[in-house]
Amino acid sequence: MVRVPADRSPAGPLAELLHVLGSPGALPVGEDAAVFADPAATVDAVLRLVRHGPRTVGVGAGPLTLGPGRGAGPAALAAAGALVSAGRRPARLAVRGAQPADALDAQAVLAALAALVVRRSAAAWAAVDLLVAGRTQAAAAAELGVSRQAVGQRLTAGSWELECDLRPTAARLLARAEG
Repeated sequence: MVRVPADRSPAGPLAELLHVLGSPGALPVGEDAAVFADPAATVDAVLRLVRHGPRTVGVGAGPLTLGPGRGAGPAALAAAGALVSAGRRPARLAVRGAQPADALDAQAVLAALAALVVRRSAAAWAAVDLLVAGRTQAAAAAELGVSRQAVGQRLTAGSWELECDLRPTAARLLARAEG
């Protein structure tokens, strides 16, 4: 479960924001929380939130019971606790879960990923977005009107390869944190 402060979200409720950002599989549970089908989707949603503006993000990993308009259970409690902790962290991101050590490991990897995302230049994002959309580096270069080497340099400067390595690590750690 991912939570953001409902009253501080510049683009509205979390579910609407994630819909705008293109996070498929987000199941809203109130204005400030969403549940995702799997840990990889959670990682993707967190990075989309971080990319599109500074905000506080709390992630809860564990069993969840969906009730009328809200989630309940260990994941919901963990997400609420994570949101409070996130407000006190420099990265404004925290993870809590059924397995605390794994949740803290996931938090460390997600914070590192968030740091990559927020520091990426517009030129690097243009290249990354095209690769994510399925283009090759050569096709991305042609579309951007630059050389293939320039695309490679943008990807290197934007730490794309490191992000690709860390995303599955974060997802595995979130899965372990669920217990």
